[in-house]
Amino acid sequence: MKKIILIVLSLVLLSSCGPKMTQEMKESTITYQALSRGFYMNVEIKGNHIIINKERETTGDEYILSNVEFKELAALYDKLSLKELESYKAPTEKRFYDGAAIGTLSVNYQGKIYNSQGFDHGNPPVEIADFVNKLVSFTKD
Repeated sequence: MKKIILIVLSLVLLSSCGPKMTQEMKESTITYQALSRGFYMNVEIKGNHIIINKERETTGDEYILSNVEFKELAALYDKLSLKELESYKAPTEKRFYDGAAIGTLSVNYQGKIYNSQGFDHGNPPVEIADFVNKLVSFTKD
């Protein structure tokens, strides 16, 4: 009997985390930016809207994420630790000699901004790699 109650409580707690994180993502403004002398990319997500800008000083193109895309992104967002975002180390350093554009991830949630350190575009820190790679995948034509 105790095992059944424990399993039911575990399932209830796990299922309640998903909608909370999805709501947190909906309330956040998430920005991924990659820059170098000859390259520019800005991807911004607000709720289920995504704005992709590949040229400096333009407004970019706005799209609405499908429910499937949003859920996939929210599941990856759930794995992020905003408080630790700044401490994640980049695995490579090509950006120091113009070997790669400088990428950064920024999350604005409830008036507080969480920023990553700069990293090589295309090679983000392991802790945020899945999320960043999913964001970048939306920019593919």
